[in-house]
Amino acid sequence: MEQSDPILSLLLALPASIEEYPFGPHVSVYKLGGKIFALLTTDDDPRQLSLKCKPEEAEVLRHLYESIRPGYHLNKRHWNTITLDGSVPEDVVLELIRDSYSLIMSALPKAWRSRYNEGS
Repeated sequence: MEQSDPILSLLLALPASIEEYPFGPHVSVYKLGGKIFALLTTDDDPRQLSLKCKPEEAEVLRHLYESIRPGYHLNKRHWNTITLDGSVPEDVVLELIRDSYSLIMSALPKAWRSRYNEGS
């Protein structure tokens, strides 16, 4: 991975985002308040990024982009896996990361949200 990788930069820059490797060294797991909002493979080429999504939006995205599929080894109703082959525009991928983060943030206790939610 490149040092200037905007996807990785965003995953690490989101408030209170924690990077862990509970499934081994080949899958980075990004959590907020102990809940997963993203998984990123580190050894695939192209990499695979799994993100939480509202069910109705998940279906639309799968129809719009061939490289977005139901979440791999995840609840397919709420998760999508994106093959990062360049076919999904980077700005769309970054927005989907923010959406996944926001879904998890909104499910956390109010006190936790008010502590870390910086206007998002």
